[in-house]
Amino acid sequence: MSTPLSPKLLHEKYAQLRDQLASLQKPLIAYSGGVDSAFLAWVAHQVRRDDMLAVIADSPSLARSQFNDAIAFAREHAIPLEVITTSELEDPDYVRNDGSRCFHCKDELFAVMEKFQVEHGFGSIAYGVNLDDQRDFRPGQAAAQQHNVAAPLRDAGLRKAEIRQLARDAGLRIWDKPAAACLSSRIEYGRPVTRQALSTIEQGEDAVRALGFRQFRVRHHGDIVRIEIDQGEMPAALTPEMASRFTQIFKGLGFKFITLDLEGFRSGSMNQLLSPETLLRGIR
Repeated sequence: MSTPLSPKLLHEKYAQLRDQLASLQKPLIAYSGGVDSAFLAWVAHQVRRDDMLAVIADSPSLARSQFNDAIAFAREHAIPLEVITTSELEDPDYVRNDGSRCFHCKDELFAVMEKFQVEHGFGSIAYGVNLDDQRDFRPGQAAAQQHNVAAPLRDAGLRKAEIRQLARDAGLRIWDKPAAACLSSRIEYGRPVTRQALSTIEQGEDAVRALGFRQFRVRHHGDIVRIEIDQGEMPAALTPEMASRFTQIFKGLGFKFITLDLEGFRSGSMNQLLSPETLLRGIR
């Protein structure tokens, strides 16, 4: 467990973040509504007012609940926002869903943002990767490097817990928002990403959320669904009544076998299926 950062050092990191955002040429902020990108967009707006723009992709891999909440947060804080359309599902390399899927997704996003940048007179692009992400399997970071996308949170040395603390200090409701990732990350590697699979996962997660669970994942393994529930919420999941509810929900969505993962929720659990060589290539 890392040692909590002193208020003085956290303030210094926040000041560094603000300085970096002030130095960027009229930035576009890649925005998904998660804690990192929402906080980055909010700070960018505080520093630059309307001399910036948050950009969110209306993609099948972004759950509608997340998309709608992201738009709501931007409106609450008068953050300028543009909705763009990406076409990663038309890319066979993305649909194939091997260990480089995230690279192809971010490559598409940043290519569309670059086109928007040129057409509308913006000077730079930034995204919400943080320092902790450097230790995880994130091929999308390689795409960001290839497109010269700035990473102000990472470069200010901010970790996830620190971003949450700063967001809380600022009174932002997203400070404790559960970790979220694109719906494609729920599909086992090697199984094609399709609109139907994404829709099935989204419906399943909406149903689990309606049962009162907060931090979880629905993992798609073909005929098998693997439900990950945060360990703190696991007692509510380990009852005959909840087993019956899970069975009803996921049988109704077409799964033949319904499983509850006893290890609980952990971000990136699908990466356990990848070889060490692939994992090392994806850490930048």
